[in-house]
Amino acid sequence: MREKTTCGWFFFCTCHNIAFSKDIAVLIENMNKREQLDQLREEALLGGGQARIDSQHKKGKLTARERVHLLMDEGSFEEIGAFVKHRSRDFDMEKQQFLGDGVITGYGTINGRLTYIFSQDFTVFGGSLSETHAEKIVKIMDMALQNGAPLIGLNDSGGARIQEGVVSLGGYADIFYRNVISSGVVPQLSAIMGPCAGGAVYSPAMTDFILMVEKSSYMFVTGPNVVKTVTHEEVSSEELGGASVHSTKSGVAHFSCENEVQALDYLKRLLSYMPQNCEEKPTSLYYETGDESRKQLNGIIPDNPNQPYDIREVIEGVCDSDSFLEVHKNFAENIVVGFARLAGRSVGIVANQPAFLAGVLDIHSSTKAARFVRFCDCFNIPLLVFEDVPGFLPGTDQEWNAIITNGAKLLYAFSEATVPRITVITRKAYGGAYDVMNSKHIGADLNFAWPSAEIAVMGAKGAAEIIFKREIQSAANKEEALKEKEQEYGALFANPYRAAERGFVDEVIHPEETRSKLIKGFAMLENKVANLPRKKHGNIPL
Repeated sequence: MREKTTCGWFFFCTCHNIAFSKDIAVLIENMNKREQLDQLREEALLGGGQARIDSQHKKGKLTARERVHLLMDEGSFEEIGAFVKHRSRDFDMEKQQFLGDGVITGYGTINGRLTYIFSQDFTVFGGSLSETHAEKIVKIMDMALQNGAPLIGLNDSGGARIQEGVVSLGGYADIFYRNVISSGVVPQLSAIMGPCAGGAVYSPAMTDFILMVEKSSYMFVTGPNVVKTVTHEEVSSEELGGASVHSTKSGVAHFSCENEVQALDYLKRLLSYMPQNCEEKPTSLYYETGDESRKQLNGIIPDNPNQPYDIREVIEGVCDSDSFLEVHKNFAENIVVGFARLAGRSVGIVANQPAFLAGVLDIHSSTKAARFVRFCDCFNIPLLVFEDVPGFLPGTDQEWNAIITNGAKLLYAFSEATVPRITVITRKAYGGAYDVMNSKHIGADLNFAWPSAEIAVMGAKGAAEIIFKREIQSAANKEEALKEKEQEYGALFANPYRAAERGFVDEVIHPEETRSKLIKGFAMLENKVANLPRKKHGNIPL
């Protein structure tokens, strides 16, 4: 090919009386350099080669590069480090060189917003992490932090590259350190698109949200073989650390997605509720105002105070249509958390769920909500709380597994939050749980209550049994006496008006007024300034 090119140029020069000089030789050399660059670019695009790409597709998985281009705005992705190679010389590794070294890194835009990304390439050494692989990720993390933009990691890796030993372990530590330093400064999102095992799991665990793909991704510290050796348990990768397990039992995964395309769509939608960094506010979307009443809210609360209802109906009746994105949907279902919009403004929602365990607070629901509250506070997302809570879940299991410490996490998170915070008490607000669920006493800005609200130390029946114990026992008809005293206590305390008299509730409102009140309330609080006492950091009960 090179001889033909040279002859062609010689013929061209002869026909046009141009001397075949040193300048022409330089031009030919430059053309060869252009060809070399084009060849290297084509090689980098192939990752581990076409055969391995085909193998990835046969598994129903996208390649690392395909994921990036599906996620980013068309034509916006700019790659950094495409020609990086590993430096290992042990175990004949110098004979196996692939451009990019198993990870694609760079930046681009998602819905017009600057975002940094790394995407591990399973076709190159199973996506294993080497020294240079880690250096590429670290570089992109540093750029995200310095420029104040979100970071997304698409994880598909077999773990540390064992041929490099401690060097690869050091690479993981470099990444972990930056996860921590970046926490609360820029949003960090992780999508698990394949295996994520051993030390690799700790980077996603320290990011803000984790998405997993059903039947093709898994996370665990020790795999099925180790588990079998140590505990003699027979368990598959899916049973041990699949998307279903981590989205329902452990709570490690915030979203379980049917396929990779859905996971990438969730990433885009998640980002839309967040600002670029902790110094900015979330972008408001244009919202066409209309009839703000939500009359259908009137029929949601049952007449029987012990009858369940779905709090999602309240959320959907109050927030902008189709704007609610639930987080951790299948984990700790007695509390509902997620993002929504009110008149185009992004808000974080925390709501007790009467349809599951009567909406009680327990270990898992407390930690789930606390984590979400702290994220919203990090990134200036106002908090909206819907409260219907009969208290904390009783029992030895809860007490022995530290409901005290775990319940305190939610109390701490709300107390620490400086973003605008509004609570709507729809029905029960009993005992210590009333305090914990964003009460005025721990810094809520506005508290509204519906006429159906019951704000008391405990339910009327339990309170009557304690307060009027002697009178009930001495009565001729104990059952009738209990019912009478229950009604007496209920008339006094099972309503929102005693709390309103004290200023613990700012206003008692009809359900259909809720949306309008919230929109005006958050607009009023938009420029809220609240500074915590100067300190290095608090000591949240962990």
